[in-house]
Amino acid sequence: MQFQILKDPMSILEVHMSKGESIIAEAGALVYLKGDIEIKTKMRANVLKTVKVSFLGSESFFVNEYIAKEDGCSLGLTGPPVGDIVEIPITPNDGYIVQSGSYIASTPGVEIDTKWQGFTKGIFGSEFFMLKVTGAGKVFCNVYGGVIQKQLAQGEQLTLDNYHLVALTLNSEYKVTKFGGLKSTILGGEGLVTQIMGPATIYFQTKNLKELIDLLGVRNTQSETQGNNFSVGGFKFGF
Repeated sequence: MQFQILKDPMSILEVHMSKGESIIAEAGALVYLKGDIEIKTKMRANVLKTVKVSFLGSESFFVNEYIAKEDGCSLGLTGPPVGDIVEIPITPNDGYIVQSGSYIASTPGVEIDTKWQGFTKGIFGSEFFMLKVTGAGKVFCNVYGGVIQKQLAQGEQLTLDNYHLVALTLNSEYKVTKFGGLKSTILGGEGLVTQIMGPATIYFQTKNLKELIDLLGVRNTQSETQGNNFSVGGFKFGF
């Protein structure tokens, strides 16, 4: 199986498959397909895990498995964010915590579950729950803006705005805290940040979804529920 990420920053993931190869994708991620490809729609896993990932991790209840029935098959996949698509390798000893809502697809052998961040660590991004990605293979995520990877050595530390964090190695040490004091939070336009201690691998996005929502004047409260509304990444959009 071969992958191409095309048209950054308006990215699309192009997957080329030989007979018998398959990929699992978020419901609604398909852009196009070519060749004899069987599509199987199924729950993510058992009922309990599927409910956890769907309702707690902001992902769909069902996924589609695309199976090539002949050589030379291809398909295109993408997600809602306007930005890069990143390929994150997953190994048995190197799982990741991934921002909920950014998942597009994964290869067979990758398991998706939810990870409770807990009140002792605070919130990670805009969610209490993130996706826990383990197993072996590749996972593909769509981010807002560009994506940057950072490696932290033992003893190194990086402080990152919560809304920019996309993925973090599963066993990394981190804590969520306020940026500066009350004055900095109110007047400086900053809120919660994540302090990450190495060793760690970090993926972060260059754009902030919350700032985009504020710029567009989109309301994210549930108190105003009249009219049509929809949700993206934990935010409520109404009009």
